[in-house]
Amino acid sequence: MKRPEMLLFDYGETLLHSTGFDTLRGTRAVLQYAEKNPENVSAEEVQVEADRINRELGRGDPAKRHLAQIEVHTHLFQQHLYTSFGIRLRLSNEETERVFWDAAEPVEPTAGIQEFLRFLQDTGIRAGVVSNLSCSGNALRERLHRFFPETEFAFVIASSEYVFRKPNPRIFRLAFRRKRSGTAATIGTAI
Repeated sequence: MKRPEMLLFDYGETLLHSTGFDTLRGTRAVLQYAEKNPENVSAEEVQVEADRINRELGRGDPAKRHLAQIEVHTHLFQQHLYTSFGIRLRLSNEETERVFWDAAEPVEPTAGIQEFLRFLQDTGIRAGVVSNLSCSGNALRERLHRFFPETEFAFVIASSEYVFRKPNPRIFRLAFRRKRSGTAATIGTAI
């Protein structure tokens, strides 16, 4: 068997295991940074609207989510969501994203993955990441680096920054081009 040049990893439940995803917990964390909330909107009210928007986008039903092939970036989603209530945050889009994600979805390394990534690095097999994720590639790279500081991923691709979600072949062609070229564009720089 020929040794592979590179392995592509998914983020969720492959590299990092979610200990539970709670959007209300994330929204509560974000609202702590509201410098303006003219209608005194609660986290529960914001979350009801977020859920409504997700259903309109076809993202609300877990049984059908895999059918969606277009990704909506978290920055745009949250900007629309909070602005629609007149809420102004003391955070940048990037900070809002991180506060929400860290509070909503605590994670831990998937069993055995650290040893496997070390093995790949020791044997010269490169690793890349392609993930269906509404969060930015920068947020994903930072999260991966926090848990795997010694691993140098050749590239990290978040579908939010490239429109298309897996299994759409466009995102895999993009990953293949990255693998072939050995270069990383700004959004896909290695950590």
